[in-house]
Amino acid sequence: MRIAQVPPLYEAVPPRFYGGTERVVAHLSDALVDLGHEVTLFSSADARTRARLVSVRDQAIRLDPKPLKSDLAAHMAMLVEVRRRAAEFDVIHFHTDMIHFPFFEDMAEKTLTTLHGRLDLADLAGVYAAWPQFPLVSISDDQRRPLVDAHWAGTVLHGMSADLYRVHPRSEGYLAFLGRFSPEKRPDRAIEIARRLGKPLKMAAKVDPADQAYFQDKIEPMILSNPHVTFVGEIGDAEKSDFLGGAEALLFPIDWPEPFGLVMIEAMACGTPVVAYACGSTPEVIEDGVTGFLVRDLEGACAATQAAASLDRARVRQRFEARFSATAMARRYLDLYARLDAGCAPLAATA
Repeated sequence: MRIAQVPPLYEAVPPRFYGGTERVVAHLSDALVDLGHEVTLFSSADARTRARLVSVRDQAIRLDPKPLKSDLAAHMAMLVEVRRRAAEFDVIHFHTDMIHFPFFEDMAEKTLTTLHGRLDLADLAGVYAAWPQFPLVSISDDQRRPLVDAHWAGTVLHGMSADLYRVHPRSEGYLAFLGRFSPEKRPDRAIEIARRLGKPLKMAAKVDPADQAYFQDKIEPMILSNPHVTFVGEIGDAEKSDFLGGAEALLFPIDWPEPFGLVMIEAMACGTPVVAYACGSTPEVIEDGVTGFLVRDLEGACAATQAAASLDRARVRQRFEARFSATAMARRYLDLYARLDAGCAPLAATA
């Protein structure tokens, strides 16, 4: 098939550091190429891909040093280029929320739109109701709950390259937190779990401008007052294998309806079990007692973290390969692409 992939432009594909959507698009594009398909990626020039790259910006927006830039203008310029070349593709796969709807409403039947964020925001329901012709893909079944009546074509859980991270047969005895220092990610819970257990905790995370006050007022004092907590900073793929693989467990103590949580499967790829609060997508991603544990309170989290060392790390990796490899994800998307190309009705779910 001739497939266009259209990610947002905030991060490179894949990102140099933090970034979920663009990382998933990178793995999906490469896996589709490996499966024999003709893939065109619309992205910034700093993308690394086996697909054919159409550069629509000199570099990704977040790390662009220019002080003044318009993310809206950048995305609109990209969509104009995709529209100009639309006849070249059997399927145009968007990862840009809903901004492309007005541009492509006359050819919605050849598009697929994966929604990567939370859907309980004001105004979203009205937009998806106004353009019901666009087939949508959720990245977990739980993500759909605020928009149950939207035009869902299926659910496809994320995947990533099985070759990116290596399995660590044993841990180095510390706990890991990876992601963003934001209130909904609950890094404070991770610090408290480690404190109660007397275990070292390494935290690799970025601080968005919107979360700067939260970090300085809440998290930084907790880190500075605990000699067993190490703030590593923001890391990229090259560092994740050692960081996650050396951990006894990844702590994922979220307090929000996480649509997926890519860090969970990154840890699994290293053979590292995940201790997560049962919230949002986590019950769909973690196999309780196999690839980690699902918990509901701090006491349960501490007990599960102690038990994580008993899980078979080789088995954790095996379950990652079976459920969350990039190839597995690409095959699920190909099923949806084929139904679009054949003019068939959407599937209920493909997770």
